[in-house]
Amino acid sequence: MIDKGRHSILGVLVDAVDYESATARVIEAAHERRPLALTALAVHGVMTGVQDPPHNARLNSFDVVTPDGQPVRWGLNLLHRTALTDRVYGPTLTLRVLARCADEGLPVYLYGSTDETLGRLVPALEKMFPALKFAGWESSKFRTALPGEAVEIADRIKASGARVVLVGLGCPRQEIFAYAMRPLLDMPQLAVGAAFDYHAGLLRKPPPWMQKRGLEWLWRLGLEPRRLWRRYVILNPAYAARLFAQKTGLWKAAPPPPATEPLTEFPV
Repeated sequence: MIDKGRHSILGVLVDAVDYESATARVIEAAHERRPLALTALAVHGVMTGVQDPPHNARLNSFDVVTPDGQPVRWGLNLLHRTALTDRVYGPTLTLRVLARCADEGLPVYLYGSTDETLGRLVPALEKMFPALKFAGWESSKFRTALPGEAVEIADRIKASGARVVLVGLGCPRQEIFAYAMRPLLDMPQLAVGAAFDYHAGLLRKPPPWMQKRGLEWLWRLGLEPRRLWRRYVILNPAYAARLFAQKTGLWKAAPPPPATEPLTEFPV
């Protein structure tokens, strides 16, 4: 089990952990009935914090931020000599957490995506984990929360008997949601991004050799060029340039403003 602490990647704090450590922290929080917010950040997720200081503060308030993308793992190794040998990829972490939930009888709640995706995701997960208990699920409304809606959502989740919540709203919407809901839920939330689509069979995974070499962005770009070209063509070079500048001391991230609570406007 590897946990080498939190380190700054362009001002965003990322945990130098492995799958076992991240999973253990989630399951421990579930058993202890305490809040925990986890997200898995690739380059795009890190850059959302770089470009938006208030969001940077939200990310840095998370309990666990894993290096979802290989370039983020490389950044930890380059800047902080963490010697991590693998990333902690959101879709894979999801399966590891669900396997533990199935083994230990911890009911799971799914929040986000669409009714169509959830309609395919739930049977797929039931097939993978026959003992897994679903406390409930609900799709995204694709709008901003109404006054008082945060408490209503939290009450529904708690009344369901859930002990773990998976949030699939896409970056950065899912991180904003998890941040807003953390004070209201006595359980861990995992912002897992495209894991819903991958495990529902709606998004094809890149071959292992592309994942190992940090080329998943190229695979995703080929599948969805019109939607993702700005994310990868602009943000990837910006990330690499800033990483070099941080390494050489030419650039230092300004401290983000303190996170404010409660957050009343957030996506649901």
